[in-house]
Amino acid sequence: MKTKDELPDCPVATTVSLIGSKWKLLILRTLLVRPWRFNELRRDLEGISQKVLTDSLRSMEEDGIVIRTVYAEVPPRVEYSLSELGESMKPILNAMEAWGTEYKNNLS
Repeated sequence: MKTKDELPDCPVATTVSLIGSKWKLLILRTLLVRPWRFNELRRDLEGISQKVLTDSLRSMEEDGIVIRTVYAEVPPRVEYSLSELGESMKPILNAMEAWGTEYKNNLS
């Protein structure tokens, strides 16, 4: 996790620095449904490269948004889920969804 000194002074800029990329937002949206395995996420997020997904998940894990769980099985199984902090972002995504729906409904 970043320290307070590493984050911008502006609260909006802080949020954007944590989840501001297109892919991080879509990963967050997908993980709100349930835990996912890496390849499931890659298939669901059409157009994302393996590198971008890996980098985004690592970054979100370092920031405390995502939890990576490794199961001691053969072959190993890894699942990604949202932490409590990640779950707390649900109202942000709900507001974005509502706004996007309203915007699309008002187009002629």
